[in-house]
Amino acid sequence: MTHLRSNVALALPALLVLGLAALLTGCSEPQAQVTASSDAATQRDADAPVPDSLKQATFAGGCFWCTEAAFQKLDGVTRAVSGFSGGTSPNPTYDAVAGGQTDYAEAVQVTYDPDAITYERLLTAYWHHMDPTDAGGQFADRGSQYRPVIFYHNARQQRLAKQSKQALAQSGKFSEPIVVKIQPMDRFYAAKAYHQDYYKKNPTEYKRYYEGSGRGPFVRETWGDADGSAVTATSDAATGEGATMQSASSGGGGPSAPRAAPAAHAATQQQATQQATYARTAPPWSDFEMPSDAKLRERLTDMAYRVTQEDGTEPRGYSDLLDNKRAGIYVDVVSGEPLYSSKAKFDSNTGWPSFYEPIDEKYVVEKEDRSLGMVRTEVRSKIADSHLGHVFDWNGTPEVPTGKRHCINGAALEFIPADQLEERGYGMYADDFD
Repeated sequence: MTHLRSNVALALPALLVLGLAALLTGCSEPQAQVTASSDAATQRDADAPVPDSLKQATFAGGCFWCTEAAFQKLDGVTRAVSGFSGGTSPNPTYDAVAGGQTDYAEAVQVTYDPDAITYERLLTAYWHHMDPTDAGGQFADRGSQYRPVIFYHNARQQRLAKQSKQALAQSGKFSEPIVVKIQPMDRFYAAKAYHQDYYKKNPTEYKRYYEGSGRGPFVRETWGDADGSAVTATSDAATGEGATMQSASSGGGGPSAPRAAPAAHAATQQQATQQATYARTAPPWSDFEMPSDAKLRERLTDMAYRVTQEDGTEPRGYSDLLDNKRAGIYVDVVSGEPLYSSKAKFDSNTGWPSFYEPIDEKYVVEKEDRSLGMVRTEVRSKIADSHLGHVFDWNGTPEVPTGKRHCINGAALEFIPADQLEERGYGMYADDFD
């Protein structure tokens, strides 16, 4: 896998022993080993209807080689397919996803027999093979393409996933919050045949990667599992109603002791790094779930609802943020995701808050808008899909470096002052205002 953090490499000297070159190249796919026919067959299998006797579940837990292996080894799982989910563009390629050029995450589609293994047990297996406190990737693999997500296929899976996540959070197993997102399943794209069953076809390379990335040591230290696939059999009622997460190595199947806060675990360099960078990997919008329409109407002003949910436009000069000169950032009023910085704000004398660029392009989506008998470029927030405004070319005064003006409805924004960024969970942007 790519995107290896330098501090992870420094913290894991065993990488040199296990083969740093293999870790850095990771899931590269030598073209000589891939055929178009096998790739097409893999996608057909992934798209094939599931028999009534079987069910499907989808999980993202970092490198899909490791996630696939964890589920393939479970009794009751009939198939696990590596691929991509959680994105918007059609037919993503591995290179584009792994290179961070899409909004997809590496994921695994699991087909299972519910009479042999429950969805709750799949959730337990998921927790046992990844770090649920890291929203910025998994182990050596950094970036949103390696973010952890549980993709639910129906309301029952959504409910059980939330209960399981809450149970893990309350178990005391981790000293940091559980930041895995739970979101609806949409389209799943199978990866090329080279990536399927990788741990079976390339056991030596897989072992080197599993250990060298830091996943193996973390799983053993946290759960005692040899490879993260051994899980305690739990009933639907026990796990579904928030039973304490159990360690597979506990012999009698009883609950594991809560982690000392957090002495043994923090002794590792990896955990020390996570604690030092936690504000950057667990932002307040990382677990956002869209409220119901009724709750949105309660939370938002009438204007904010009309703008964000009905693609409305506030009157010229309406927003108090128009003349706001304070240092800080502007976030989505619905989800809290960061959108614009005061450093990119300028007075366009148009009557709406104006910015020459977003604070992070991945949170602002541009779409063609043909309403009102003209062609414009609309901007929406990525996570909440809130209508924000439009972006136009700008050749006026003052001159701006991008030549663009993001004309934004103030009703779609919430302003976070620079001196409140740390306490509000936006500490990753605080350095911009020192």
